[in-house]
Amino acid sequence: MVTQVAKASGYLTAFKIAATLSTLAVLVQAVTAGQLMSGGGAGMHGMGALAVHLLGLAQLVAAVLLWRPGRGAAWPALVSLAVLLLGFVQSMLGGSGAMAAHVPLAMGLFGLSVWLLVWAWRR
Repeated sequence: MVTQVAKASGYLTAFKIAATLSTLAVLVQAVTAGQLMSGGGAGMHGMGALAVHLLGLAQLVAAVLLWRPGRGAAWPALVSLAVLLLGFVQSMLGGSGAMAAHVPLAMGLFGLSVWLLVWAWRR
């Protein structure tokens, strides 16, 4: 539930923007991963990881602001934290070549990102 304070404060708008950009960055990672499996796109996938980290942090900050001063729900902040941490785990696993864990975890990361995005825009 998002309170009137959260809606009026602009925190919800900030969260919508951050969630949209974060989810797009994760989607771009899926595209560049496909290119990587075909023998190219390694540089783009690595650069995309940085975008996922930075946008994940922005999403977490927006979610915390929506929750605490905005009096919104706390769970989006927790899920945003999970998205940020999963992004770091993804980078570690991808760098070590552990594709058996990297690929399924990527699906989970994408699912959480889409969940937050849908929640934000349905308010």
